[in-house]
Amino acid sequence: MSESIISLLKKDEPLKIVGAINAYSALLAEKSGLKALYLSGAGVANASYGIPDLAMTSKENVLEDLRRIKGVCDLPVLVDCDTGWGSALSISKTVKDMIQAGASGIHIEDQVANKRCGHRPNKEIVSESEMIDRIKAAKDSSIKDFMLMARTDALATEGIERVIERSNAYIEAGADSIFPEAITKLEDYKMLSENIPVPILANITEFGMTPLYTDKDLSKAGVKMVLHPLSAFRAMSQAAEEVYLEIFKKGTVENKLKKMQSRDELYDVLNYHTYEEKIDKLFSEE
Repeated sequence: MSESIISLLKKDEPLKIVGAINAYSALLAEKSGLKALYLSGAGVANASYGIPDLAMTSKENVLEDLRRIKGVCDLPVLVDCDTGWGSALSISKTVKDMIQAGASGIHIEDQVANKRCGHRPNKEIVSESEMIDRIKAAKDSSIKDFMLMARTDALATEGIERVIERSNAYIEAGADSIFPEAITKLEDYKMLSENIPVPILANITEFGMTPLYTDKDLSKAGVKMVLHPLSAFRAMSQAAEEVYLEIFKKGTVENKLKKMQSRDELYDVLNYHTYEEKIDKLFSEE
């Protein structure tokens, strides 16, 4: 069994949590020595379904990707559960389903159901009381060592003081940690950590509102978790596009071979030869 995100927080501060868009990405992250994974709602929408992150994917879509990752990788996974997919009973069921599928934690946010990317304009958030109801419903199905994280997008519409007020209300309702979205200044992270009594996550997503602070910078500001939700996916996408263009324009990929993972490297990640040896042993003649 893998360690939980909660237990890892006691050992490694800040904890690096990295996005994996599929099972193979999860294996690559594990091979790199990283200790915790993230299943992004945007990643599911973009990579698995080829659509924008605009509340068009379902709980089942996310669960499918989670099950595939947990089928091959033992690392703990934090799952983006958007607004929880429904009313109180539905949110409670969401938590049960995520736990059964192998999640180590989830986050639920305070945007309206028809949500937008946290780093895009025109976000709308629900009332504090409605989000408290979401957290209470989620907490009702939570278990020991499962992280229930509350994400708040309040900075964009209500300011930093309200982020603190909302966060503490969510903690009182049962949240174990806080994900303040689209923070733009280190001083704000420091202010949040000094006024919120649970671990805080910093979302270091490229090309967004939050600068690419280092883990050392964030640690000094009191941040306990650093999330890189789609970094590898963006790099993979750029590399794939270059290869497709090379094939289209030149009809050969010979000039791109040095940038490719070799067959032997692929087999190493997949533990391919162990599978092959097992087949040989099972079906060899005595």
